[in-house]
Amino acid sequence: MAANESEKKSNFIRQIIDADLAAGRVPGGVVHTRFPPEPNGYLHIGHAKSIVLNFGIARDYGGKCNLRFDDTNPHKENMEFVESIKEDVRWLGYDWEERLYYASDYFEKLYDFAVELIGKGLAYVCDLDAESMRAHRGTLTEPGKESPYRNRGVEENLDLFRRMRAGEFPDGSRTLRAKIDMASPNLNLRDPVLYRIRHGVIHHQTGAEWCIYPMYDYTHPLSDAIEGITHSICTLEFEDHRPLYDWAVEHVSAPARPRQYEFARLNLQYTVMSKRKLTRLVQEGFVSGWDDPRMPTIAGLRRRGYTPAAVRDFCERIGVTKSDSTTEMGVLENSVREDLDRSAPRRMAVLRPLKVVLTNYLALAEEWLEAANHPKDPAFGSRRIPFSAEIWIDRDDFREEAPRSYKRLVKGEAVRLRNAYVIRCDEVVREHNGELSELRCTCFPESLEGNPEGIKPRGVIHWVSARHAVDAEVRLYDRLFSQPIPGKGAEDFIEHLNPVSLQVLTGCKLEPVLAGAGAGDRFQFEREGYFCVDSRDSNEGGLVFNRTVTLRDSWAKQEGR
Repeated sequence: MAANESEKKSNFIRQIIDADLAAGRVPGGVVHTRFPPEPNGYLHIGHAKSIVLNFGIARDYGGKCNLRFDDTNPHKENMEFVESIKEDVRWLGYDWEERLYYASDYFEKLYDFAVELIGKGLAYVCDLDAESMRAHRGTLTEPGKESPYRNRGVEENLDLFRRMRAGEFPDGSRTLRAKIDMASPNLNLRDPVLYRIRHGVIHHQTGAEWCIYPMYDYTHPLSDAIEGITHSICTLEFEDHRPLYDWAVEHVSAPARPRQYEFARLNLQYTVMSKRKLTRLVQEGFVSGWDDPRMPTIAGLRRRGYTPAAVRDFCERIGVTKSDSTTEMGVLENSVREDLDRSAPRRMAVLRPLKVVLTNYLALAEEWLEAANHPKDPAFGSRRIPFSAEIWIDRDDFREEAPRSYKRLVKGEAVRLRNAYVIRCDEVVREHNGELSELRCTCFPESLEGNPEGIKPRGVIHWVSARHAVDAEVRLYDRLFSQPIPGKGAEDFIEHLNPVSLQVLTGCKLEPVLAGAGAGDRFQFEREGYFCVDSRDSNEGGLVFNRTVTLRDSWAKQEGR
């Protein structure tokens, strides 16, 4: 990471940590955080905010950050998700060192804690089914009703709980519940379920060893306590769960007393963050997979060509607050543009080719011209680009007639080729159907040193030598949704999918140096935008480039900014 990325950014969580350290409330003075994803899908940009926050705090305070998988719901979890999460955290630039954990590592300890709660009269086995339990729970204005099984004796509860573990009871027939307060104004304290029965599930870590699985609100605080976490940082939707978090660690013989703190989750325009919705997009084929470059997943952003530095910069820019808000997509895209402007070498690519024949240039001649790899940074060096009698230009860079404000090639007028000569369009050739097929132009050989006398080029356009061009497929990715808040005012968020979020261009012409580009390599295609080599589909059989982001925010005008 760059040096300036390691500077401490003040926010309310860092202020809490500073106060805790000053007051001696941090054991050994070592700040210990964790990132605890559930392996039931791929991580998205919202998770990146949490990763940057938790690992960044540990780095800046000289502390530690664990990667812990909350794997208590095995029918939705698998190793594909586990491996993708590890790859995403590493890609963002963070290292959990030897501190890789699974909540399932603690299943035996969690079971023992549950036995301890039962022994203290603070947990009981309940025979109510899910529907009956909901009916007993009450509402925000009415207290709940106690389960008829709430006052079972300790010995009976211990016996039933051991038999639950032994697999004697079918799914849904019994649960273990905490005995707290059915009249609490906080619904999370109305005797929440601690364990449920799940048969026939093969857990990716424990196999078929267990048929009872602990709930998140029970597992999470006790896992934090087992690992000695000092500051358990999560998003605001868990604020109402904090009393249950504290209850769990206070009523068992846990080795530590971590505290939970909540911050506002990331809401980003033109996308969705719900795992349920993201899963639907994948399963119903609206996207090509979890790593589709239109997805807000970290895997999708990586495949699209976003850089780790840009994502970290974005997370720092939006800050850490207690107030929910929605961030403009342009903020993320600007972070990407700024980083790629510094780091991406320049290349020329013609996405919609139109042939130009230079009638006064020898047909078999060729020369190699020098071009800078980066206009702002000499350290990038230069490259040689071939020039010949036939070149490709972009169809959008020519008009037979145009106003003076048009700064590209017009019939009868001149334009400069980037890093090369001035040319003038003399003749337009069309197919029998009237479609434009090629232009015939004059090249001014003396124009490398400046504009020829009496010739004033309208502007500068990019080009590629036809004889040397490399063919490629280019995918123009745009925002996945056409509305800032997908689903708002609609029956289904799918209604707001952007029908032109992907355009596939074949037969694109690239300068020859790009033939050696490898998966994930990023470039600025001059005057077109930032692109990267697709990591999945680009191979020896053909180059595939993804557009990462345009050179300018083309949506700002649409949004009235």
